[in-house]
Amino acid sequence: MRGLRANPRGAVVCAAVVSLLLVAALMACTATSTGTRDEGPARSEPVASSPTGAASPTPRVKRADAVKLLKADPEVDAGIKRDLKPCVGDEYPVDVSYGDLTGAKVSDVVINVLTCGDAVGVGAYVYRVAAEGEAAEEAAATQGYVNVFRNETPPVYAEIDRGDLVVTRQMYDKGDSVAYPSGEEVVTYRWKDHSFAERFRQHNDYSNTVTSEPPQALAETPSPARSEGAPAA
Repeated sequence: MRGLRANPRGAVVCAAVVSLLLVAALMACTATSTGTRDEGPARSEPVASSPTGAASPTPRVKRADAVKLLKADPEVDAGIKRDLKPCVGDEYPVDVSYGDLTGAKVSDVVINVLTCGDAVGVGAYVYRVAAEGEAAEEAAATQGYVNVFRNETPPVYAEIDRGDLVVTRQMYDKGDSVAYPSGEEVVTYRWKDHSFAERFRQHNDYSNTVTSEPPQALAETPSPARSEGAPAA
């Protein structure tokens, strides 16, 4: 039975060939797999797409006649209405700002009423465009706005700061002049549940080295008197 005897060298060669084929097959599969993973299947949505409604649209600015709005508002103090007169010509002492404070589709209106002489804030107000069916009669008289904030304790001034309402009141001690208060109180409000809620309160004291008197000009030092007959320098 010599013809049936196995050839060890041939077995080794066959084993090596099979091993090479297996390695080649694995490399081909790996390359194919890696290429598929790198490319990836087509996606129906962009990966970096932002959720719908994440960014709210900028509210539309609707110009308001601040003086007529204040005089038509029954919540504004009668004395402030009476004293609200032009300072020069037809220029009224009012500052008006528009911005998003309440999340309405139309910008909110912040109005500060000042004095003509010293520009001291005597009243600060915020108006929001009336929602459908909200205070219909009042809104009709006030250009479609409703009063959602007022502070009539002078001196006061309101501003819009990154979506918050910031109200500043100057603080005076006895003997302080209007131009030089002793400090200030700053209150930050945020719109919540259909009204402004206080978030922060900060008090600042000013330096007491500042006075109301203007700095005096430095007097020139007079030259010493020259004696009669003395030679000029």
